[in-house]
Order: sequence, then C-alpha cells, then structure tokens
Amino acid sequence: MTEQPATTAASRLSTRRLLAPLALAQFICSFAGSNMNVMINDISRDLDTTVKGVQTAITLFLLIMAIFMIPGSKLTDRWGRKRCFTAGLVLYGIGALLSALSPSLGVLIVGNSVLEGVGTALLIPPVYILTTLAFSDLTSRARAFGLISAAGGVGAAAGPLIGGLITTAISWRAAFLFQALIVATIVVLSRRVEDPLPPDPDRPFDTLGAVLSAAGMFFVVLGILQADTDALLLAVFLALGAVFLLLFFVHVRADEHAGREPLLSLDLFRNRTSNLGLVTQNVQWLLLMGVSFVVSVFLQTVRDFNAIKTGVVFTAATAGVLVSSLAAERLARRRAQRTLIRTGFVTTIGGIGLLLALVGASTNVLAFTPGLLLIGLGLGVMLTPSVNVVQSSFPERKQGEISGLSRSISNLGSSLGTAIAGTILVSDLASGNTTYVLAMLALAVIAIVGLVASLLLPREPEALATP
Repeated sequence: MTEQPATTAASRLSTRRLLAPLALAQFICSFAGSNMNVMINDISRDLDTTVKGVQTAITLFLLIMAIFMIPGSKLTDRWGRKRCFTAGLVLYGIGALLSALSPSLGVLIVGNSVLEGVGTALLIPPVYILTTLAFSDLTSRARAFGLISAAGGVGAAAGPLIGGLITTAISWRAAFLFQALIVATIVVLSRRVEDPLPPDPDRPFDTLGAVLSAAGMFFVVLGILQADTDALLLAVFLALGAVFLLLFFVHVRADEHAGREPLLSLDLFRNRTSNLGLVTQNVQWLLLMGVSFVVSVFLQTVRDFNAIKTGVVFTAATAGVLVSSLAAERLARRRAQRTLIRTGFVTTIGGIGLLLALVGASTNVLAFTPGLLLIGLGLGVMLTPSVNVVQSSFPERKQGEISGLSRSISNLGSSLGTAIAGTILVSDLASGNTTYVLAMLALAVIAIVGLVASLLLPREPEALATP
C-alpha cells in the first residue's frame, strides 16, 4: 500500500528535476530576445551607436538562432542531446560575459548576436526533444510543453521589465551578467538530466544543406532591414535569399532521391496539421517580439521614457502571459487546441487594436496597459497548443527534425517581427505617432494571417500523430 505513493512521489521529483533546467533554459533564451529593447538608448549612448545599430544586433541574435536551429537539432543525434545542451549553455554563457564587457557595437554583436545565438541554437532543440522522449502520452506531454512554453512566453514578456529594472538600478551591462548567472544555475541543475538515447557519432551531417538554408534566411532578413534605406539592396538581398532557399530545397530533394539523409526531410512539410501549426508559431513569436520592440523603442525615443519606466509598461503583458499560461493545462482539458489558438489570435488582435486606438488619445503610461494585457493573454493561451499540435504530429523518430524545424520557424518569426515592424518604426522616428501606427497596422495584418491559419486547423489535431 505504501509503495505506490512512494513511487509517485519519486516520479514527480524526477519530473521536476528534468523540467526545471529545461524550462529555465527556454526562459533565459526568450528573455535575451526582448530584454535589450529597453536598453536601446543606454546602449546607443554608451557604445556611440544608433537605434538602428542596436536593432541590427537584436535582429541578428534572433536570426542566428533561427539559422542554426535546424543544424543544431541534427547535431543532437550525432553528439547526443545532453552534450549539445551543455555545449550550448557554455557558449551562451561566454557570449553573455563578452556582451557585458563590450567596448563597441561590433563586440556586442559577436557576444550577443553570434555566441549567444549559436549557443541557443544548440541548447533549445534538446529541450523539446528530451521533453518529448520523457513524456509519451499526450496529456503529460502537453503539461510539460505548457510549462516550457510558459517559461518562454514569460521570459519574452518579462524581458523588458527585468531588463529595465537592472539597467536603471545598475547598468545595461549587468543585464548580461544576470544572463550568465542564470546559465550557470542551469548547468548545475542539469547535472542529473540523462539522455535516453545514445549519441550516434557516425550519423551523417548535411553541411551543404546547412550552408544553403542559413544563407537563404540570412539574406531575406538582411534585405528587410535595408527596406527603409536602400530599395535596391532590399531587392538584391531578397532575391539572393530566395535563390539560396530554392537551391536548398533542390539539394534536399536530390539527397532524398539518392538515399542520403538530408538536413531536413521534405516529409515534414507533407503534414497539413503541422504546417498550419508552424504558421501559427511563426506568427505568435513575430507578434510578441514585434510588439515588444515597437512599443519599447516608441516609448524611449518618442515619449522619452527611461529603461525602468518602459519596462514597467510591459508588466501588463507579462501578467497576461503568466496568467493564461498557468491556465493553459486546465483550458486544454476543456477546449480543443485549435479553439485555444483561435481565441488567442482574436484576443491579440483586440490588444493591437487598443494600442492603436489609445496611443493618440492619451500620453499617460496607462494608455498602453489594456492593449499589452490583452496581447499577453492572447499569446499566452496559444503558445502551448501550437507547439503541441506540431510536435504531436510526428512519431519519436522524427522528433529531432521537427523540434529543430519548429524552433527555427519560431525564431525566424521573432527576427522577422523585429526586422519588419522595427524597420517601419525606425524609418522616421521624428514623425511621432505615424510610423508607430504603421508598424502596428503591419502587425495586425500579420496577426490576421495567423488567425486564418488557425481557422484551417482540423477538428482533432491530437489524433494525427503518424506511425
């Protein structure tokens, strides 16, 4: 009679030991993507650069994560999930320390954008692969994904608040030391995390495919960043990006026909449910990072808010993500996943509408609270269902690939959000509210695209896992 409770307690302890470092890793990586938004003025003054320069550093960090996420996921099979996780943490920690000591924008880009970006690409795929392998049934897996997705959402939403507090109280450099401290904590907590599958050192790695896919995504986002300064460069970079991506898919098809293992199997794109889920993931992170960047820069450059005041504004978004994420598991038992995703998009669109309506009505800081609260609630309620729809559409043997693709698509969305909305905003900050409104309208249109994708999701995505 006493063995079963003891076994259950041991199982719960083991689950907490596994999920704690994984969730914390997702938190700090998402935090790193948004906390710099409130430091823009401080970094610009300290490193003698511009808002555009800091925007480039932020966008490159998010883009490098996206570029290397798929190769990173493939390396988990070759090197082992635990080894990749640890290597990513070490690389991320070195990047955070280098960023804290940066004497110039170039060094900040090396530390934050490159080292932290590559480190994140190595450590995030194991987070989702280990979670998928540890929880076999849909209910427990949804609960685990809920915790990890909530940690990511809270990290992104709380980034401006925590970053603002640290920047105002100490320095923007201390925010990177905070990241290094969290990474050291994760390393300690993850000592007992075990890899359920042995590494396969002989597993082939598609180097050419990695180069082609990375070049394609890099030039697309780089082109968007040039949209406000040089139309010719925009066209050239977008064309180069399209050519490299086309070459990548031609290369992958040739590898599959020759019986070689490609970087990314085209079979992953033949699952309609997963494709729609990936679209919703991309749009969700695009909206989260896009709104965060636009509101942060607008408040600092147009309304002359300091870092802490800007960060406090985002308390509403943080609270919204936290509340809806904590309720995600209970909501998932009562509502279909597609219903939660649709509700999330409708709520988020309503929040963007309020940010548009109230920006000209009042200069009070509270004018941003209702819109950010709705956006936080909307994004928080749909982050977990979107991840679970995608991951649960494939069997265990495909989890490495789909995890990398899923994270890459999400991080590509984050970089596109900062690039697209940020470029519109930065194009003419002297205009006051005008470019802010245009940037928000662009985000609203993209949110509608996400809503349409969610409306096309089938009635029962849970039943679509393939053997």
